[in-house]
Amino acid sequence: MQRLAEFVKSKRKEVNLTQEELADRAGVALTVIRKIEQGKGNLNFEKVNQVLKMFGHELAPVSSRELQGNKISNA
Repeated sequence: MQRLAEFVKSKRKEVNLTQEELADRAGVALTVIRKIEQGKGNLNFEKVNQVLKMFGHELAPVSSRELQGNKISNA
């Protein structure tokens, strides 16, 4: 499973956006993008979801069992 920081950074680069451009398009502060991409722990979930919506994703609770099942079926 890809970490949030890696996911956002790779998606941003795929669409050829700077951190500033992504922040502007997502409607968040540049510091939000920087914190996400640096893997900072103190993030506002609403702001993170604003960014993830740009790529058709969102943060949501997933049970540990569900994650384990995906790891086994993807192996």
